[in-house]
Parts: sequence; structure tokens; C-alpha cells
Amino acid sequence: MIEPLVKTIEVPCNQKQAFTVFLDMGSWWPKHKFSTSVMRGQTVKALRVDARQGGQIIEIGSDGHEQLWGTIKTYDPYSYLNMDFHIPHPSEKNPGFSTVEVRFTALGNDRTRVELTQSNWEALGDVAKMVQGGYRQAWVMIFEGAYQAACGSLSASEAPPSA
Repeated sequence: MIEPLVKTIEVPCNQKQAFTVFLDMGSWWPKHKFSTSVMRGQTVKALRVDARQGGQIIEIGSDGHEQLWGTIKTYDPYSYLNMDFHIPHPSEKNPGFSTVEVRFTALGNDRTRVELTQSNWEALGDVAKMVQGGYRQAWVMIFEGAYQAACGSLSASEAPPSA
């Protein structure tokens, strides 16, 4: 078994805001670095998240190509998400999906602990160990960097986009 990756941060916003911002991935995800389109030498037009149980996370390339990144399996506003997740390399014909769980724990009116756990690496087959290493580095920029900054940019009077 390949060990799960666990990343924990505290963000300077309330639990509802932290949850909502996370699902508004298109506004904070560093698409210019982490996307299938970039791996294909193109740009990302949009990142669409259907924020509900059974909803999909889809990257839309500048050429209109749609790439499934994952499906939300458990949607428990504003405390928990569980999703199949993987940003596949363009050469992957039938990519497997790891599991990403995100827990949001209120630490007060304006602080939230957010824990991201990525597991089920074995579903990615022979490249599982390599892919895990890539995500280990990527989550530092994506989760600990871009997502945390997006939460930090909310002022006390701003309301996040609705989920």
C-alpha cells in the first residue's frame, strides 16, 4: 500500500467561506502550471466544478477539449468533501483516480483548519508512485499556496461566491 498524502493548513476565514472557496477552484487553481491543457501545450479556458454529490470537476481547454479531473462522491457542506481525483497526462487513455478527502474544521469565527488527504494511489496502476511524488510537490503550490492565498484575500466584509 502506498501511504496517503496528508496536508493540513489553517486559513483566515470561516468554515463556510473555506468550503465555498475550495469548490470555486476556477478562481484560484494555478491552471497555467497544473492542468492537462498545459501538458498538451495549450491554455485552460475554464475549470468547472459542479458543487454537489455526483458533480464533476472538468477542465475546459482553450480548444474546447473537456478533461474530467474527478467526481464528488460525498458533499457535506461545509465540513467535508470526498472525490475521485486525478489530473491525467494527455497520453493516459483510461486514467484511474485517486481519492481526495477534504475536511473543514472551524477554529473560531474567522479561522478554519483544512485537511486534505489523497489516497488510493494503487488505482493509478504502474505510475502510482511517480504520480504520488508529483502531487506531493504540487499540493504545496496548489493547496498550501494558491488555495490558502485565496482564503486570505477575503476580507471580513466580503462574501465568497455561492457554492
